[in-house]
Amino acid sequence: MTKKEKFLKAATIAITGAAIIGATSAPAYAKKMEKCYGVVKASKNDCSSKSGAHSCAGGAKTDGDKNEWILVKKGTCERLVNGSL
Repeated sequence: MTKKEKFLKAATIAITGAAIIGATSAPAYAKKMEKCYGVVKASKNDCSSKSGAHSCAGGAKTDGDKNEWILVKKGTCERLVNGSL
């Protein structure tokens, strides 16, 4: 096995390992977060709206729209003014 082949094999293993670690840690992170509606600033939402008005992040048109959400740490949303789960 040449040096180049050894390097490529090591790089492939490293990239695969990083992908596995990233894939397994995402659900753990998500368990600590919750969707918080009604506290979003215009164009600062995290994803699509509850009403289906748009399908992408940053599509919120107004501040405080009750159909728009952002991810916040669990237990935080209900402490925010107008925040609801």
